[in-house]
Amino acid sequence: MLEPLVPRLLPGGRATTDRSEAAVLRRFLAYAQSSKACSGHHNHNYVVPLTEDAAPFVGRPAGTDVTVRIPRADVLPVVIRTWRDEAAILDAVHSVPVLPPVHAPACLKQGKGFAIHSYVEGVPLSTVCGNGKPVDTLLVQALAELLARMTWVRRSALPPLPAGWPANDTDSQGFLRTLARCADEQIRRPKWNDFGGLFKALGIPDRALLDFADRVPAMARRPYSLLHADLHRDNLIVSFDGTPPLICVDWELATYGDPLHDLATHLVRMRYPEYQWDEVIEAWAAAMRRIRPAAVNGLGKDLRHYLDFERAQSVYPDVMRAAHSLEGAFSPKNLDEATVEVERALLAAAEPLRLRNVPKAPEIEGALFRWLKSRGDLGGRLSSVDAFDWRPDPRLAEHPDFPDAAVRAALLAEGAARADQVFKGTAHLNTVVRVPGHPGPVVVRRKLPNFSRREPSYLSEHAVLRAIQESGVGIEAPRVLALGRDAAKHSFAVHTYVGPRDGQPPRHPVNGLRPHEADGLVDQLCALTDVDYLGIDPAAGAGRFYEWLTKQLVLLVRELPKESRQLARSLGLPDHARLRQLLSRHEVGHRSPVLLHGDLNPWNLVCRDDRLGVTIIDWEMALVGDPLYDLVRHMHLTPTRPEIKERMVRRWERQLGAVHTKDWQRDWGVYRRIEIVRSAYVDLDRLVTRASLDVPNVSRAVNSYADTLAAATAALGLPLPATANPYLALALA
Repeated sequence: MLEPLVPRLLPGGRATTDRSEAAVLRRFLAYAQSSKACSGHHNHNYVVPLTEDAAPFVGRPAGTDVTVRIPRADVLPVVIRTWRDEAAILDAVHSVPVLPPVHAPACLKQGKGFAIHSYVEGVPLSTVCGNGKPVDTLLVQALAELLARMTWVRRSALPPLPAGWPANDTDSQGFLRTLARCADEQIRRPKWNDFGGLFKALGIPDRALLDFADRVPAMARRPYSLLHADLHRDNLIVSFDGTPPLICVDWELATYGDPLHDLATHLVRMRYPEYQWDEVIEAWAAAMRRIRPAAVNGLGKDLRHYLDFERAQSVYPDVMRAAHSLEGAFSPKNLDEATVEVERALLAAAEPLRLRNVPKAPEIEGALFRWLKSRGDLGGRLSSVDAFDWRPDPRLAEHPDFPDAAVRAALLAEGAARADQVFKGTAHLNTVVRVPGHPGPVVVRRKLPNFSRREPSYLSEHAVLRAIQESGVGIEAPRVLALGRDAAKHSFAVHTYVGPRDGQPPRHPVNGLRPHEADGLVDQLCALTDVDYLGIDPAAGAGRFYEWLTKQLVLLVRELPKESRQLARSLGLPDHARLRQLLSRHEVGHRSPVLLHGDLNPWNLVCRDDRLGVTIIDWEMALVGDPLYDLVRHMHLTPTRPEIKERMVRRWERQLGAVHTKDWQRDWGVYRRIEIVRSAYVDLDRLVTRASLDVPNVSRAVNSYADTLAAATAALGLPLPATANPYLALALA
């Protein structure tokens, strides 16, 4: 930890500020650490402007954005490092006197426990083209060119190599054997006392990497060069203005050796779809033939040896990280997740390490559990009475069917729940449990940590559900049984579970509603007109709904993070002021306001085998407004066949009076337009922030973002421009 800045006191008690370089930098680092960090694999990265007093020591004007890098203390040291001085590597990269260069940040200042780099403006490739997605051909060629250009960096410009490095700068076999021995020395050995028993239980002998090194066959000779050795999507920055188009960051794991190793690590860590590997390999070979032809020698025969090594060495950090993740955060769900990760790593390493009888999931889970228990890290968490104390929320009286003892029992059962009882949504973690004496399963709902919803909530979910229940109308929704804070002061709610009676996962209409389900949803939307929304919010329903909706969207766009706004502008989406002008051209007629759900995506509908067909869950985005809006938003978020759409709107119009349906045909397109535009901004922000991408409805939305963007610009009457950096458009496509 950096020592805190304490002003020195002069005689008489007057404070003074030390102007020495060390003190100024210490203050600047403390200032940087007070800002929000973007955490990488090995460092916390803080982007801040240079202060007036720090600027002279860093060599850039005050106000210039820089990246302050502080090593993460919470990360296991499980990587291979050839050099400890990243600044020297970057200096070597910038020493290449040819154009076009290898683009990388510059190290402006470094000291013990910190480094200050020039700020690279842009977005990581992972933001606009996530793992597993194909990468556009022109991007692949640009990446291959980057790898090839690294061969221009002279060995004399690099720091001295460690003792024992191959003396011959073309010895490919010697380099791979050196890598395997470095992995054993730097990754396995330092942690063997802590994890050796676990590795043995998983069937990995202590000499596995050394035996791999001994088995490396003779390979073709290739001239050594500088290798990045960690070139994945998070370490590739796509600039906003296209000059330069791609920048490589995080050079800490760089090494010097066979360039085929860089290709192998790039292939695995970039998470290309399998069918694209040949394209990437061919692009790399073409780029190398232009710049360093000898690097392609033996490509077809030798690449697999480096791929085998990448999978073999990865089993050690993957197992250690999975086990380490359980320390201080043990739960059955976390144990299941760690088991899956360990099993995946073992299967990948089985062939190159010649592992026999790879254990199955139950054996892996038992080994992890025993390892954790032997360290004393369970600590009675699953049985402590105090751990399940709670404080009721005064807004909700005790439910007669679910008293204090039942709530405690639910919290106890939550801690011991299996992974298949836990469902993660966009905003909540939902755990389905059984409570003795209660007739059916209940669900414990908790807000996900660090979740920040761009689209705000306007009404309290518990108040909405209570109003629906008290109205007695025909709406299938959960009942709120408890609301409060647990012993750790974390908020939670307990609802009735509306999925299968045996507690199994619910079925959602992800591919659209069936006819009877569509009828049931429409009937419930109509029933919402009979719920007393004034009892929830006496001021609700006042004013013109479309104007209010427009204002909320404009505010959302204005408050997006800087990175999201920059990318939106690069892709042709207007800023908040221009958006307000474009949306204000439209008006809708007045229809009497009603309570709305506000977010009828398929995962907020649970299919049931009863008259209504569906139950509506997750009422956190409920609001009061035009009843047409709920219907339009549902069809925007849910695949709806034309015949189902026609069936729903005709049933809706037939059941509601003119006060709720007047001129709906004219206004349908206005609401449809604003929802398309909303999705363009919200989904783009999710791509940038990586928020909730593992949630099914979010994943489906961002995977079709190129179509959403085109639809939004068309809805606003704007052309889809060529971006300043064409790689942005290619990545999104």
